[in-house]
Amino acid sequence: MIVGDIMTKDPVYVRETDLMTYARQVMRDNRLHGLPVLDENDRVVGMLDVQDILRIRSNRSEVTVGGYASESPLITPDMEIRDAAKLLFDAQQNRAPVVNSSTDKTIAGILSDSNILQHVRLTKLPRKTVDDIMNTKVTTAYHDDTISGIWGNMLDGKYTGVPVISHAEEVLGIITRSDIIKAGFARTGNRSSDFHDSLSGDAPKVERMMSTPLYSVSPGTLISKAIEAIVHYDVGRICVTDDKKLMGMVDRFSLMKECLAVQGFE
Repeated sequence: MIVGDIMTKDPVYVRETDLMTYARQVMRDNRLHGLPVLDENDRVVGMLDVQDILRIRSNRSEVTVGGYASESPLITPDMEIRDAAKLLFDAQQNRAPVVNSSTDKTIAGILSDSNILQHVRLTKLPRKTVDDIMNTKVTTAYHDDTISGIWGNMLDGKYTGVPVISHAEEVLGIITRSDIIKAGFARTGNRSSDFHDSLSGDAPKVERMMSTPLYSVSPGTLISKAIEAIVHYDVGRICVTDDKKLMGMVDRFSLMKECLAVQGFE
């Protein structure tokens, strides 16, 4: 199977001359995690993602998209899925524009790790469980932490999502970069070096913006079942829990790595 069979066609995009405030609004309104960036001739110049949006700390009208577009791997519609998956993985990107050819850089679509995981041959995967691959060093936030205390850490640490726990250490939900942008709090006045720091002021609490219900799997869940869960719930990561206690996390990136190791693509 090739990229053209699974990519998202007619993607929403922005131009390099558009304002970042406009790009932020487009991303928020369409619930997107990334936007292709085109020049005046409709050629792809890069990709703008949530991390780039979070780097903007003001409403200055002169800040344009062009300076924030990140270089993307060259992916074309006729490329095999496994080859495109490796390019995404090597570039450590979750999505990339698909251009018509190596000489025609006009946009044909967009390919994400979600597109790829939907076409994994689950039967080819080893009977490996998530506790073999999960990240056990997970940064968390308390439900009554402030958003102003979390967003700077999310930006600096490049976290895409942080589990939210109670003071009894039970997992309640998850707060993501997209949640913050959707709610309009991508820019806050204060930054904290500690997720568990209490800040004064009018910043809303994490519990107001966190995503619920919490989607989770147990440590003994097969990798194939974790992929099914992530695809079904359309989430970028899933918590690994045992009796409401957080044991770790697995995300699309780590699952795609396992698929690449066994060439488990259609």
